[in-house]
Amino acid sequence: MTPFRISLCALATALLTACASTPTPAPTAVVAPNANLIAQGIPPVPQSLADAVSRYNDFRGHAFVDWHPQQREMLVAHRKAGANTAQLYRLSSPMGALQQLTDSAEPVTQASYEPRTGEYIVFERAAGGNEVGQLYRLSLTQPGAQPQLLTNPDERHAMNGWLRNSGQLIHSSVPIDRTAQGGTRSKVTTSLWLLDPLKPEGRRKLAELDGGGWSASRPSPDERSLLLSRYLSANESQVWLLDIASGAMRQLLPAVGSQEPKATYTPVGWSADGATLWFASDRAGEFRELMTLAMAGATPGRITRVSGHIPWDLNGASLTADRSKLAAQFNVDGRDELRFFDAATGKESAAPATLPPGNIGTAAYHRARADLAFSVSNAQGPGQIYSLDAEGRVQQWTKAYAPAGVDTSTFTEQKVVRWKSFDGTTISGLLTPPPKKFTGKRPVLISIHGGPESQAQMGFLGRNAYFTQELGMALIQPNVRGSTGYGKSFLAMDNGFKREDSVKDIGALLDWIATQPDLDASRVLVTGGSYGGYMTLAVSTHYADRIAGAIDVVGISHFVTFLNNTESYRRDLRRVEYGDERDPAMRAHLEKISPLTNVAKIKKPLFVIQGKNDPRVPYTEAEQIVAKVREGGTPVWYLRAENEGHGFQKKENQDFQFYATILFMQQTVLKP
Repeated sequence: MTPFRISLCALATALLTACASTPTPAPTAVVAPNANLIAQGIPPVPQSLADAVSRYNDFRGHAFVDWHPQQREMLVAHRKAGANTAQLYRLSSPMGALQQLTDSAEPVTQASYEPRTGEYIVFERAAGGNEVGQLYRLSLTQPGAQPQLLTNPDERHAMNGWLRNSGQLIHSSVPIDRTAQGGTRSKVTTSLWLLDPLKPEGRRKLAELDGGGWSASRPSPDERSLLLSRYLSANESQVWLLDIASGAMRQLLPAVGSQEPKATYTPVGWSADGATLWFASDRAGEFRELMTLAMAGATPGRITRVSGHIPWDLNGASLTADRSKLAAQFNVDGRDELRFFDAATGKESAAPATLPPGNIGTAAYHRARADLAFSVSNAQGPGQIYSLDAEGRVQQWTKAYAPAGVDTSTFTEQKVVRWKSFDGTTISGLLTPPPKKFTGKRPVLISIHGGPESQAQMGFLGRNAYFTQELGMALIQPNVRGSTGYGKSFLAMDNGFKREDSVKDIGALLDWIATQPDLDASRVLVTGGSYGGYMTLAVSTHYADRIAGAIDVVGISHFVTFLNNTESYRRDLRRVEYGDERDPAMRAHLEKISPLTNVAKIKKPLFVIQGKNDPRVPYTEAEQIVAKVREGGTPVWYLRAENEGHGFQKKENQDFQFYATILFMQQTVLKP
């Protein structure tokens, strides 16, 4: 036995000597989540991955915010180099230097000039993604001036417009519940206020209205009356007229006592004499048209269709200062286009051939001249701002920034694809194929939009272009039933008890993918945010055998808990869409179809992303699905940001989410 023991000792000594003489490998550098991020189950993110994708992290475009009331200058929203959030800038001339006005840890993208001389601006800002917007005044004439709070922090505020003659701001407010998650208020009211930003303590209440769907819009030319919009659902809204002096209100659209089917009505503007109201409505057919309502004259109450010849939704419109011309945006199969009308005759005029190609963003005429500001984005770049003058000349005001080493001109174009769903309904979506250098069947990312009253539209993909351009994935953005842009009947096809019909549209898409020679049906990843997050979880329960994994971003995991906990000012509006959980039959249905109820069917890896301060889809929706999926033994990653709400807005958080998303792809659909 002794020789055996001696040989063991000798062997141990030799092994120790060998280990001591072998160099210890250097630890792999990793990207740690910042102090506001909680990461659970996510493997370390290699620094090499972050380095490889870093050039896709800094695309920076510009968004138009407002025209100066007198000068040819504008406010724009932009995120500068090295900044974490978008802020407000003053742009005094086309392609001029940007003068930064706000500098906050929170994004600031909504603002307006004081309407007479533009000596100050009023802007809106919330904190930590909670969407409890507050209004601030910022002087543009006092060097070093700091923003001055104008509103009550216990209320959620929004700017609605101005009385330009008096320089008074019209804004709305809704009380916020702070007693419990999601709030406990049984009665929700919206207050409308008239406020002098130089004397905020003297604000005057114009009206207190039942519900959370109210907003003020256009004052009449004499500024004695104010148009109000009342949103009841994606398929129903109203227009009211408020007398500013007395507070008396009357419903304009639809006419009181009308037996017309439900329709949407949105104010657009007034004629110069106040005798005609321009509005948008789908009362005459499937799509929102431009219409006029006679307020005076020989035929008061008469409605005239103006754009019935355009079979697409009107998404926005702006009148010139003299009300002689109107520019309108129509959503043509997922891309907004500009159309122009003579406001006196209602006849469409030809659009200038000089308009740059792409998806039109916000478009607005200057208050004192005929310049139209508009933004454009396309597959090759983020939003850039242009102006169009009365002679049809286009002038560029900003140029988007693309990081060094990325040639966005090579980015592949989106194209519309269509497939038949289970009931014969045609569903469409946007397909962004990878460059031709990627051969063979390509993995697929299905990205489902939120809303559901929303739409995947053409435009710049931003950092998501990395998935197609560098990873060789095909990106499909479906517009399932319930999406906007395809008529009011299509919009209502997923309401209430028909909720899972939209999930079946994704099942039909999976069938379509299997027929495409260049797509790999065995490597499909599904993702979505908000309602798209619910869809992602639902696809994970219904089609677990047909996907490789899922990424749920701020998604609904259980409709009843969601409706109980979402902020009170949203609850009734969401009940119209999803169903009223107080009805026993509907409650049973919502319980039955909720992903949390069917969590045992989730068998493929899941990545859940959530903001702690989300007022729309509370973070508890994420926590409960994560816990239940873990109980079932399915791999689940969880990323929560303590300083975000309904989706990440701060660049440092977005960056880590992006790195982790690519890591998740590498472990699911990008495996050899």
